[in-house]
Amino acid sequence: MLAVLCGSTAGFAQVRELPDFTRLVEEQAPAVVNISTMQAPRRSPSIGQLPQIPGVDDEEILEFFRRFVPRAPGAPREARSLGSGFVISNDGYILTNAHVVDGAEEINARLTDKREFKARIIGADRRTDVALIKIEASNLPVVKVGNPGQLRVGEWVVAIGSPFGFESTVTAGIVSAKGRSLPQENFVPFIQTDVAINPGNSGGPLFNMKGEVVGINSQIYSRTGGFMGLSFAIPIDVALDIQRQLRERGRVARGRIGVVIQEVTQDVATSFGLDRPRGAMVTSVERGSPSEKAGVEALDIITKFDGKPVEASGDLPRLVGGTRPGTTVTMEVLRKGSPKLLTLTVGELPEDRIAGGDSARPSPKPAATANRLGIVAAELTQEQRAEARVSTGLYVLDVRQDARVDLRRGDVLLTLVHDGKHIELSSVEQFNRLLSGMGRDAVFTLHVKRGESMLLIPSTGFPEPKSGPR
Repeated sequence: MLAVLCGSTAGFAQVRELPDFTRLVEEQAPAVVNISTMQAPRRSPSIGQLPQIPGVDDEEILEFFRRFVPRAPGAPREARSLGSGFVISNDGYILTNAHVVDGAEEINARLTDKREFKARIIGADRRTDVALIKIEASNLPVVKVGNPGQLRVGEWVVAIGSPFGFESTVTAGIVSAKGRSLPQENFVPFIQTDVAINPGNSGGPLFNMKGEVVGINSQIYSRTGGFMGLSFAIPIDVALDIQRQLRERGRVARGRIGVVIQEVTQDVATSFGLDRPRGAMVTSVERGSPSEKAGVEALDIITKFDGKPVEASGDLPRLVGGTRPGTTVTMEVLRKGSPKLLTLTVGELPEDRIAGGDSARPSPKPAATANRLGIVAAELTQEQRAEARVSTGLYVLDVRQDARVDLRRGDVLLTLVHDGKHIELSSVEQFNRLLSGMGRDAVFTLHVKRGESMLLIPSTGFPEPKSGPR
């Protein structure tokens, strides 16, 4: 038994036991597998071996050979990756990470009893980094599944995997945080831990102290490529929903409602008259989308979706993405300080969406001087409004270095929000008059169109006045 001695106010030592993971490992390790993949090496002809084609650069020729010239029969294969996985059914279904098996020509799964099997991919979902593979076997040991919703920050958790190919390696730590959002990972509320995770642990299970799988180890945050105390796991309930869809239809169907959202910061909350930052701010609504049909408007703050609270903007993509397309749900929004209940039918998110490029920038005549905010603005002509697809607004021609607002040349200012009031901007005179009526440290927010994106940009006061002529 492991124990530590702790001081006591009564002057007596207290004995506290440290966790013992031996039984957990003995019972659950047999269901953890080592995964290795093989892929053809990406060998391309050298530049000197390629013919010179007028009007085509060397890189384009190389890319052609990489993509379209088949590998010669008998060409050597190379080990591409090592990872981990775990058995979820005794007939051979295994969960792992999508990036572990991505592009694999051959997948080998090795059990702790040294048996090896060829595996095939049932399906993979890159957005959540979950993959389901299958080996032809029976009576396999299977993991127990737990409820990640019952995890508490600070409780012990254990990982079993194959870091750097060292099979059945056990590491332990605590839950550091729950519901983490990571850049470009909008559909997963990650479990953050300080469990040591390294290359080869990917796809392996994260256990609670009951010996139940609560997550799939997926990512680490590192500046060196090695473990630095920040590990992230996909909650098992998310992964099981993904694998069920992959098994049933070979792909994942996700909901979409057609809005662009932004975080509600403290400055934005102050501008909108909210008691605290909460919800997801709608910066634009896609034409013809479920949201437009339901009556959602730009500058609405979504606070609930299908009865579930939206505390931060990162909550909404997960709630919407986890809703089956075609489902009718209610959505609560705050519009100019008043709650509204809307009903919409969730659409389906396409597999690959490509954002369009920016529209041509309007170029109105410049204003003479910078205003109190430190920007030079001008009114849009009718042709420019049509080109930018807005009914009104001001064009930013220049931004002084001392301006206390994150605007750029070419931005189109649509609305100013201050003390809960939404004011559409229609003229330079109106805009300057609104600014002159504010205190020096006033907090307000601008609704801005930047290319094809809609943004909320807060401002905290005005730059110091300059002496002398400008």
